[in-house]
Formats: sequence, structure tokens, C-alpha cells
Amino acid sequence: MKRVKFYSRWHIVPRQKQLMAPTQHIIPKAPPLLSGSNKPLAMNTEELLNILTYYHLQEFSSGRELIQALQEDDYARHLIAPAGGIKRSTFFDTVNERGVEQLLYIFTELQKKAAAVLPTQHVELGELVAIDGSLIDSVLSMYWAEYRSKSKKAKLHLGFNLNHGIPRKLFLTEGNGAERPFVSSIIDPGQTAVLDRGYQAHHLFDQWQHDGCHFVCRIKGKTQKEILEEYPLPEKSNVFFDAKVLLGTPNVNQTEQSVRLVGYTIDDKNYWVATDRFDLTAEQVALAYKLRWDIEKFFAWWKRHLKVYHLFARSKNGLMVQILSGLITYLLLAIYCHEQHGEAVSIRRVRQLRNEIRNEAILLQGHDAAVTRRKRNNKFRRKMKKVHARP
Repeated sequence: MKRVKFYSRWHIVPRQKQLMAPTQHIIPKAPPLLSGSNKPLAMNTEELLNILTYYHLQEFSSGRELIQALQEDDYARHLIAPAGGIKRSTFFDTVNERGVEQLLYIFTELQKKAAAVLPTQHVELGELVAIDGSLIDSVLSMYWAEYRSKSKKAKLHLGFNLNHGIPRKLFLTEGNGAERPFVSSIIDPGQTAVLDRGYQAHHLFDQWQHDGCHFVCRIKGKTQKEILEEYPLPEKSNVFFDAKVLLGTPNVNQTEQSVRLVGYTIDDKNYWVATDRFDLTAEQVALAYKLRWDIEKFFAWWKRHLKVYHLFARSKNGLMVQILSGLITYLLLAIYCHEQHGEAVSIRRVRQLRNEIRNEAILLQGHDAAVTRRKRNNKFRRKMKKVHARP
């Protein structure tokens, strides 16, 4: 294991530094973080990302608690904070006004690296991207986050790579922001969007096919359908319907291009899934939609264990910085858990990583105390030598 010189002694590379290793060749290529005034920057992009990743890993409940740790905790002061320290006003000014461009570049490049490193699942289904929105509770002073008259919320629109289990693209809007328009921005031609019923829109089904983008979308059971061709059903299967159809009411909202409609039953509940993937079997279509729940599990895990929605910023820029840093932290954990343990991200491994960082902090504090004692003893010896050297 790599060792570094620290306080004139050799140490194992701190776990935080090991976790951040995949960003080593990305950060230098990121757009420079510029000062908003004539004053020089108090921290660069690498230091900002170090601080934000530490925030998510250690489950701080507020930005003030984070700054206190950076100022008073030996481990955070020496290995996380900038060399000259960090002031509360400097940190909040930076995240509220800058940093999005830099973190977005790092996120984009890191998710490419993660996709190349992590094992690929469900190759036979093609590139699957689940898309969903998640509401973020805000405060009334966040005037840009419109939701209701007495409630402010922002909405994260996220594309989730189902083949590798990692976030892929994101957009942030006010809580009332429509979800359907973001599908075309999140998926690329050749990829398959996996969507819940809220994304059903017959004109978009036509548009996505025109753009070369595929979809697997659950639709409402009462949707009108015109059957063009029925396909044989597999034996001993939960699939009860498989046909080429036109969806919607003629001359009102009917699809111009035909789609495939698959109906199947799970636990006595019927599911209707529309798709343009005629190359898959009906059971593969059902499986593709089932995988959509991975994005739901991701949101639940991510919000609970990395404290992403404990807001430390109030501006749209600041919230985007917090969301991006939380996604980057997850990507770093995905790479770390795969390379160190051959596993997917789990709270067990995250807790293990946190414990190792805390142990390093204890060792560092013990080393600081030893250095202080050594300096005091050396000072006392020099003083005694002078006393005995006097005639």
C-alpha cells in the first residue's frame, strides 16, 4: 500500500485521499475556479471537492458543523481543509456563487470512468437509463424553488445508468418543474429510457422514436389501444398480452407510430408497459421495467446515508453544488468499493470507511500530542544545558 511522508514520518495514505484518487487526473482539466473579487481564492477546486466529500461521508447536519470541524478537528484541519484554513464566510460565498461548472465537469468525467471500471449488468437489454424526479424540501427564502404558496421545493431530475448502477445526468428545477421534457436531454440515441407512468405522453413516444431514442414506459391500464398485430405469448409466463398497437384516442392523442404493448401480472397486479423495443422478448421488456426500481433504491439510500438533502446553501447555485458533490461522492464510493472489496456500494462498507477515517484521526491526534511533548522536552533540555554551561 502506498505510503506518504507526513509530519516528518511515513504514514499509510489516508483513506480520504485514497477515495479521491480517481479525480486526480480529472481535476487539473476542469475549468478553473475563479475569485469573485480582487481577493485571491481561499481554496481551489480540489480543496472544495475534498471538503464537500468529507461533508457527505461524515454525515454532518449543517454547513456550520462542517466548518467547525475544519477549524477545530486535527484530522480535518491537516488533511481536509486548505493549508491556510477556511473561514465560514469564504466557504458559503464559494458554494452559493461558484463551483457548479467545475463540479459538473468532474461529475461528467467521473461517471464515464466509473462506467468503464464497474461490471456491466444486463448486456442483452442494451443501455438502460432509468429517469425519475425527486423533490427536495426547501425554505421560503428560496424564492426560486416554486411549489406551493406556503411551501418551497426544488426538484432533481436524474438519469440513472441501470447497467452499472450509477447516476448519469442531472437537471435541477423548481418543484413545479415538468419531468417529461428532460427525457430527451438525459438519454442519447440508441439508449433506452426506463420510465414510470408519470412520463406517459403519446406525442413524446413518437418524438423519441424519431430521434432514435428507445423507451420502456409503464402506462395507465385504461389507456385506449388499437391492436395492429398480436404476438404469441410465452408458455408458463406471467405475460398475458403482447401486441403492436396504436395508443390513445384517434384524432385526439393517438400515437402516429406504432408501439409494442406488453401486459403482465405480478402479485395479482397488472402492469402495462409500452416500448419501441421489438427486438426484446416480452419477458425481457418486463425485466427492463422491473430494473427501474433501482433508481428508487438509489434515491432512498443516497438521501439517507450521505445526508444530501441536509441543505447548507440557499441559492440555486449552492443547491446544485451540494447535489453534484453528493453524486460525485457516490461515484467515488462505487469505484472504491469495487476496487477495494469487489462489491457494490453498501452502508456496511461506507461505515467501515468512516471508522477507518476516525481511527486515522485518533492516530493523528496521538501523534500531535507526541510531537508537542517532544518539543517541550527538547526545549527543557536546551534550557538545562544552558544552565549547566554557566560558570
